[in-house]
Amino acid sequence: MLSKIDNELAFVQSALNLRARRQEVLSSNIANSDTPNYKARDLDFAGALKNAMGAAGGSLQLTRSEARHIAASGVTGMADGVLKYRSSVQPSLDGNTVDMDVERAHFTENSLHYQFLLDRAAGQFKTLSMAISDK
Repeated sequence: MLSKIDNELAFVQSALNLRARRQEVLSSNIANSDTPNYKARDLDFAGALKNAMGAAGGSLQLTRSEARHIAASGVTGMADGVLKYRSSVQPSLDGNTVDMDVERAHFTENSLHYQFLLDRAAGQFKTLSMAISDK
């Protein structure tokens, strides 16, 4: 029973962390909309979530070359391969690939998903609290 609760909370936590990271990437795109040669990036959310939950190849194994090294699992959920460059919808003369309409739409969509995950986590904690307080 506790493993199901733990798995669900781990999923929500990972998804929230990835949504927050995507919001940072989208904010960076918006902030650099006038920067020459800036290339718009986005987070491959589905791929990152699979990596975070261990579905894509399992956890990364780190090799210790010295017995005194600290052991680490290496699972971060934010591998380098999840950030991708977005292709330009309308090319700019200065080489910037940021389209403000696209960025605003993705930013708003990501914000809604983030709020949904927050509400889901709050609901889970409320359910757990009611289960604990009920006798």
